[in-house]
Amino acid sequence: MYKQETIKPYSQKGEKAKQVEAMFDNIAPTYDKLNHRLSWNIDRYWRNVAVKCMAPNRPCKVLDIATGTGDFAILTAEKLHPDMVVGADISEGMMAIGRAKVAQRDLQGVISFAKEDCTSLSFEDCTFDAVTATFGIRNFQNLEKGLAEMLRVLRLGGMLCVLELTTPVSFPMRQLFHVYSHAVLPVYGRLVSKDTAAYSYLTKTIEAFPQGETMVSILKNVGFSEASFRRLTFGVCTMYVAYK
Repeated sequence: MYKQETIKPYSQKGEKAKQVEAMFDNIAPTYDKLNHRLSWNIDRYWRNVAVKCMAPNRPCKVLDIATGTGDFAILTAEKLHPDMVVGADISEGMMAIGRAKVAQRDLQGVISFAKEDCTSLSFEDCTFDAVTATFGIRNFQNLEKGLAEMLRVLRLGGMLCVLELTTPVSFPMRQLFHVYSHAVLPVYGRLVSKDTAAYSYLTKTIEAFPQGETMVSILKNVGFSEASFRRLTFGVCTMYVAYK
């Protein structure tokens, strides 16, 4: 068991997945605003880097795990023009906002949403050309089981692309990020979202989550090949790419 799997938003009693679902339902109305403000809009840049990385593979069928309000699914549809993008999440509250954004952009013919347990996906083996996850695998109740499911639904040669928030490794960004994530992020998150636990949980899981070479080893142990990582914005975010 990895450390972040033991961290739960509200109480150490009960399943992590249920608490994560409740947390995202609670913060869904303010999620996009907070995401962009707390990252100084740099999260948009990170998503664009990931989409550009996917472009040479020209995926026709894409599964976006932990899709949230659908930002990455929408960007993928608009930039890469796949035949279909499925946004999967456990939070109906988040996906409701995603569906509204998709309708506003008239992308219903390309993007659909499905409530899914990331550790037990309903899709058949080898269904997708690419599987993506942005800022969500930190919340998996069982990281290896979730990654194994992502591998299972990928076709042979298919690409996994993951963005995750991480702790910078170099001075002074490591120290600055520590101050920001402990002093600014939880307080501002509480004020705007009205959820007293969500953004403290965010900080704890970022610090606990395996990153860099460790995460690459986990991907390879699960069965992915050619796994690699790239640190973005001084290591505040890391992109992982792997193939089946």
